[in-house]
Amino acid sequence: MTKRIAFQGEPGAYSHQACRETHPEMEAMPCRTFEDAIEAVRNHSAELAMLPVENSTFGRVADIHHLLPDSGLHIVGEAFVRVHINLLALPGTALEDVTHAMSHTMLLGQCRDFLGRHGIHRVTGADTAGSARHVAEAHQPGLAALASELAGEIYGLDVLARHIEDEGNNTTRFLVMSREPDYSRRGDDGMMTSFVFEVRNIPAALYKAMGGFATNGVNMTKLESYMLGGTFTATQFYADIEGHPDDPAVKRALDELDYFTSEINILGVYPADPRRH
Repeated sequence: MTKRIAFQGEPGAYSHQACRETHPEMEAMPCRTFEDAIEAVRNHSAELAMLPVENSTFGRVADIHHLLPDSGLHIVGEAFVRVHINLLALPGTALEDVTHAMSHTMLLGQCRDFLGRHGIHRVTGADTAGSARHVAEAHQPGLAALASELAGEIYGLDVLARHIEDEGNNTTRFLVMSREPDYSRRGDDGMMTSFVFEVRNIPAALYKAMGGFATNGVNMTKLESYMLGGTFTATQFYADIEGHPDDPAVKRALDELDYFTSEINILGVYPADPRRH
């Protein structure tokens, strides 16, 4: 039986592309929400979930960091996916025939130069793949979609222009989630460890907690804070570091962190994606 990997969105979404690039041997399973993708793994409908966490242009994906600690799942991999935006239209449509382009508002904003040069008006859609499906079903002359080439392949649309995004390095980072953790050392580009923690209510607790990583030479690639329970007093931090918890330097840093925190929860230990560097 073919194993499945769940993602949020419609077939042809960039999350679908991430699934295909990272686990081509698995069947990609579209889900309505991030919560649905997580639940698909929890209830054994899928083996893995592919969740976007941040974009190089727009920053972190809303709500994901709140979902991860309570998901019951573990990070077992990461994937950096280059977001190439393409103009898709019904077969036989010429570029000069396109008057309107539909997509998620973020993608529309990333193609301002191209759309402006060609006099194409922007139409906001719910998401990228959904916009491609709408163009395929509406048969509306002059309407195109901004989406992945995968979406064009799925919905039978022609690619009128490739890689039309204004920024040349737009990349989304995804996390691969599983029911069981995997602390084995794997991959050729080093290991990553992700965790969340809450600092104790003592002066300079965060500064002191971070000192252990600096003094032990552990590179922290991400540190983000967010409020808990709708209050301004309870703050949780999310962090990514390079290394494995069994590395002597990482172990010393985590031991020091433990002294200054009320809670630490390791979300996953996984190989760094080669494209991280």
